[in-house]
Amino acid sequence: MLLLEGKKAIITGGTAGIGREIAKAFASKGAHVVVFGTNEERAQETLGELERCRATEGQKFAKKIVDVASKSSVTEAIASLLVDFGPIDILVNNAGITRDGLLMKMSEEDWDAVLDTNLKSVYNTCQNVIRGMLKERSGKIINISSVVGIVGNPGQTNYVASKAGMIGFTKALALEVASRGICVNCIAPGFIQTRMTDVLTEAQKEAILKKIPMGRLGNCEDIANAAVFLASSLSNYITGQVLTVDGGMVM
Repeated sequence: MLLLEGKKAIITGGTAGIGREIAKAFASKGAHVVVFGTNEERAQETLGELERCRATEGQKFAKKIVDVASKSSVTEAIASLLVDFGPIDILVNNAGITRDGLLMKMSEEDWDAVLDTNLKSVYNTCQNVIRGMLKERSGKIINISSVVGIVGNPGQTNYVASKAGMIGFTKALALEVASRGICVNCIAPGFIQTRMTDVLTEAQKEAILKKIPMGRLGNCEDIANAAVFLASSLSNYITGQVLTVDGGMVM
C-alpha cells in the first residue's frame, strides 16, 4: 500500500542512520524525497538507495548539501525546492549532533553547536515550509527528539536541552496550525543502533539493556515505521504528541 504516494518530503540529516532509513521508507511508500545532509559522498549514496526503493516511475529524488543551523542556507535550499517540487507536504527534522561533557567543563562552542544544529534548525526549516502548508491546508511535520529530552541524561545538558526544546516547539506549533489541517508531532527514539551508539562500550550497552523491558536496542527501521505512520493519512487526527519508540524504556 503506497501510503505516501505523490507526497513531497524533506528529511534533514537524511543521508545516514535514522534519517536515511526514513528516506528509504518514504520512497518505498511512493513519496518524492529530498534529503538534506552535509556530506556529498553520503548524499550520493543515499540517492542510489532511494532509487532502489522506488515504488512508482514518477517519483523524484534529490539531495541538498545544507547547514541546517544556518537560516540563510536553509532558506535558499527550500526556496529552490519550492520552485522544482511545489509545496512541501512532509517535513522530518532529524538532523542532530552530540558534544557530550559535564556542564562544568562544557565550552560555549559545544553548547551553541548542539543547540543550533538540533533545535534552531527546526525553527529554520519549519518557518520556511509552514506558509505553503497553511495555504494547502494540510501537512505533516515530524520532529525527531529523544527519550533523554523527557527524562534527562547526565553529561548531555546541551543535547537534552535541544531535544526537550524540540518537544516544546512541537506542541506550540501544533496549536498554532491545527485548525489548518497541519499535524505536528515528535518521535522520541530510545537507544537505537546508529553511529552514536556504536561508540558505547560493551559495559555501557549492558547497563542500557537492563533499562529496556524488550531487552534490545532499537534499529533505524523501528523509527522509520513510526515516521511513515505519522506522515500518512492514518495519523490525521493526531497532533502535538510525543511517540516514544524505545522498547518500553520510558513509560
